[in-house]
Amino acid sequence: MSLRNRTHDPRAQAFLLLAPALAIYAIFALYPMVNVAILSFQKWNGLDPQRPFVGLANYQYIFTRDPVFWVAFKNTVIWTIMCLVFPPMVGLLLALSLNQKLFGRNTFRAIFYLPVIIAPIAVATMWKWMYDPFFGLFSEMLTSMGLQSWIKDWLGDRNIALYSVFVAYLWQSVGFSMVLFLAGLQNVSQSLVEAARIDGAGRWAVFKHVTFPALRTTITIVLVLSIISSLKAFDIVYGLTGGGPAQSTQMLALWAFTQAMQIFDFGRGAAISVVLLLITIAIVVPYLRWTQKHEETEQ
Repeated sequence: MSLRNRTHDPRAQAFLLLAPALAIYAIFALYPMVNVAILSFQKWNGLDPQRPFVGLANYQYIFTRDPVFWVAFKNTVIWTIMCLVFPPMVGLLLALSLNQKLFGRNTFRAIFYLPVIIAPIAVATMWKWMYDPFFGLFSEMLTSMGLQSWIKDWLGDRNIALYSVFVAYLWQSVGFSMVLFLAGLQNVSQSLVEAARIDGAGRWAVFKHVTFPALRTTITIVLVLSIISSLKAFDIVYGLTGGGPAQSTQMLALWAFTQAMQIFDFGRGAAISVVLLLITIAIVVPYLRWTQKHEETEQ
C-alpha cells in the first residue's frame, strides 16, 4: 500500500491526528511516572549525580519504620470517604435546585462555581483568616451571637483540624460537581418526566425512576474524579495546616512532597507516590469495570 493510500486509511488518519497529543502525553505524563517508579528503588538526595539502587528498601522503610506514613494513610482514607459523600451529594442537590426555572439561576450557578476557579492556595489563605480563633470571621460571628463557648482553635485542635480543612475543600470543590450534574440533567428526557407526572408520580418517584437512572454515567464520572482529586489532596492542606498539628492533617501526597522537597529523600518520596498511584488504580479501575458491566447488563 502506497503512502498516499495509507493516509486515506481512517485508522492512519486517526493516528496522525492523535500523534501530537500522544507525544505530549508521553513526555509530560508517562515519562515522569516511569521516572518516579524507577526512583522509588533508588537513593537520591536531589543533588548527587549518582542514584544507587537500593531495591525495596524505600518501601520497607515507609511500611515498617516511617511513623507518619500510616497516619497519612488513615487521614487520606477518611478524606477520600468524605470526598465521595459530601461534594457529590451537595453538588447534586444544588444542580437539581438550579435546574428549575428560577429567577437569576444563571447568576447563582456562577456564584456557586466561582470558588472552583480560585487557586487552592488562595482559598487556603482566605479560610485560614476566617478560622482564626481570635480575629477570624467565624469567631466574630459566634461572639456576636453570644456563642463564645463554641469558638474553637479550628486548625490547631488535632481532633477537628482535618474536618475544618475539609469544609474549606468542600466550599471550593462543590461547584465542579454541580456543573457536571447540571450537564447530566440536560440529558434527562422531559417526555419521560412529564409522563411520570401524568401517571401521578411525585418528585421523589420521578427522581428515583427517571432522573437518577439518566444520571448514572454522570455519577460515575463525578465519583471517579472525586476519588482522584481526594487521593492527591495537597494544596489546600499545605496552605492551611502544612500537615499539622501533630500530623493530624497529614496526607500521602503531602508526605511524599515533604520527604522529597524538605527531607531531601527523593527515593522515599517516590515510593510514597507509587503507593498512592497503585491505590488510585486499585480503586478506580475495578469501579469503572463494575459500572461498565452493570450498564451492559441493563442494556
